[in-house]
Amino acid sequence: MKRLLLSLLTGVTIGTSLLSAQEIEKSITITADGQKEEIDLPQGMVSTTDSLYLDWISKHYINPAENCTTSEQNPQVSDSIYMDRLKRIPAIIEMPYNKIVREFIDMYATRLRQKVAFMLSANNFYMPIFEEALDLYDLPLELKYLPVIESALNPMATSPQGATGLWQFMLRTGQVYGLKVNSLVDERRDPIKSTRAAARYLKDLYDIYHDWNLVLAAYNCGPGTINKAIRRAGGETDFWSIYNYLPKATRGYVPAFIAANYIMTYYCEHYISPMEMRMPESTDTVHVSRPLNLNQVAEVCKINIDELRAMNPEFKKDIIPGNEKPYALRLPSNMVSKFIDKEDSIYSYKSDVYLTRRATVDVKGSSTGKPVYHRIRNGETLGGIAARYGVSVKQLRRLNGIKGSNIRAGKSLRIR
Repeated sequence: MKRLLLSLLTGVTIGTSLLSAQEIEKSITITADGQKEEIDLPQGMVSTTDSLYLDWISKHYINPAENCTTSEQNPQVSDSIYMDRLKRIPAIIEMPYNKIVREFIDMYATRLRQKVAFMLSANNFYMPIFEEALDLYDLPLELKYLPVIESALNPMATSPQGATGLWQFMLRTGQVYGLKVNSLVDERRDPIKSTRAAARYLKDLYDIYHDWNLVLAAYNCGPGTINKAIRRAGGETDFWSIYNYLPKATRGYVPAFIAANYIMTYYCEHYISPMEMRMPESTDTVHVSRPLNLNQVAEVCKINIDELRAMNPEFKKDIIPGNEKPYALRLPSNMVSKFIDKEDSIYSYKSDVYLTRRATVDVKGSSTGKPVYHRIRNGETLGGIAARYGVSVKQLRRLNGIKGSNIRAGKSLRIR
């Protein structure tokens, strides 16, 4: 059970046969001035936390915080109290109160209570990382709650549009800010690297708009969309002035950010208590400069593989390509010396099982000096054929007079 909770906190898929999940809410209906408006929810609020299974987990693993009363019921709170509490949050970013903000606060405090309890636990692990990066770039510390609405503090979160990680970077934006993505590694999932990239991106956006609410909106939908909304609003540069010209998802983004700051500050007043934290209290890193599979580390060092994956979410297939460049492997602090002592044993353990990649292939006729040919099949690529025969793409191009990468099924390709 201990390991299962860890998995829930760190992104292992919840939608399994164990759950009896209800339909996922993807929007919220706001009534203001007699008009109803449907607003898309940020990715971090799209939730399956109403499931009977997570309800059972929360009842068994929520530990009341000091001086924090626990209850399943959300107390009634007046508008004046909400306004007073928001004013008392020590923040640079403006956090005004209105009916839209209240709807998002009420959603966190009622339908998403269990999700808030989970996030409060993960909060202890990730907040020091967020605060350090924000402080390094001299950014408002209240931005540490942006991943609450982006990913619900899940480093493995992926949106339908392909945004990934705690800060929900799209592929191209992540690459612009130095986050490497390939078949084995996705640094958008790395809490430290993605947080520093997000801080640089937020700083760049602030240099453009000089208004934090517009920065938040631009983080959600992109500067181009914000610039278009500003033009349509006659040059207005206040979020609430361009509100009606924004996409539905972005309209709810700033109110959701305000609500996230509120609920992560005043959770006790709503009788929500953090769940018991299962992540290691302290971690450290070792550098890996050879190919290594997380399963090798887990089995030799006797670490639960889910816990190891949770601490190293950037390795998509459990493989650390240390031969490409040195990578940092995060371990519980008390395991670092064990890893160093058993390093050679770890690298050699079941390497034929966990690290098998064919470097060469014996080809009939290759020892006779006669040319070797391959008939191209549908779906094959030049790079794939080169890897199969242990040759370079450059060699295939030279032998076959190919300038690009286009090849045609049915044709013969000279290998050697």
